[in-house]
Amino acid sequence: MFGLPLFAAAAMVQGPSDPLRLPIGPPGFVRVEPGSLVDASSGKPASMDDLVRAAQDRRFVLLGESHDDAAHHRFQAEAIQALVKAGRNVIVGLEMFTRPVQDRLHAWTLGWRTEDEFLRESEWKTQWGFDFALYRPIFEVVRSNRLPMVALNVPRDWVRAVGRGGLAALTAEQRAELPSDIDLGWKDHRRLFEAMMGGHPLTGSQGENVYAAQVLWDVGMADTALKFMERWGRSSNAVMVILAGSGHVMYNQGINGRIRARTGEPVLSVVMIGRGGEVSRGLGDFVYASPRP
Repeated sequence: MFGLPLFAAAAMVQGPSDPLRLPIGPPGFVRVEPGSLVDASSGKPASMDDLVRAAQDRRFVLLGESHDDAAHHRFQAEAIQALVKAGRNVIVGLEMFTRPVQDRLHAWTLGWRTEDEFLRESEWKTQWGFDFALYRPIFEVVRSNRLPMVALNVPRDWVRAVGRGGLAALTAEQRAELPSDIDLGWKDHRRLFEAMMGGHPLTGSQGENVYAAQVLWDVGMADTALKFMERWGRSSNAVMVILAGSGHVMYNQGINGRIRARTGEPVLSVVMIGRGGEVSRGLGDFVYASPRP
């Protein structure tokens, strides 16, 4: 149940509780045509240059994906390359890896491993499992520019434990590696979570535990990102580009919201969807829709 983020299939749910059309944030809707990038605040088409300019004063840029959409990963690779070209010191944060494999990512950046060696040593198949070919454009940009990568996710056994027994199921040692206050009371985030679960409200202790597990993902990834930037990203030119499922980015209620809650700083968010159409203006700063097949 907890092998992959519950929010991976966000764009697949439609109807009255469509996660892409929730009344969270600025009111109204914007239309996104297939293959286009839109500035959600204005509803106007945007370019990659617009995105780079919007990121000028941001330390964190989140690119929310559908994991099995190759177009999303090509867009992510292009965005990373554009930020590098603009002179930013780019760090790439990855939902795909958990904290214990952090020391195995450096060898790829420096070109010390073949692709097969990297996939084996980083435990790609068990850490993530999606076809690496989908993500290859991202890793090629990382390698060609020697960009540091960060394994953002908490260990999966932590999430499984919380899903079964709530936050109380974490050991004292595990809690010591997380923020002391994990707030489960965000009403808009809960509304988003319920929409992604098909519009069904949470019921009973098991429902609450599943929700707590989802919050743990967001809090844990935000915590990893902040700790890394505190140590390695102090330059005003540094930016961490975080790649995660769209549910961890939508409406600034996920990783971005947890970063903002701790630091007060704005975070730039791009939500990528698998189809064109009208989406809520508050979905993200920018919205990208995959081209038609």
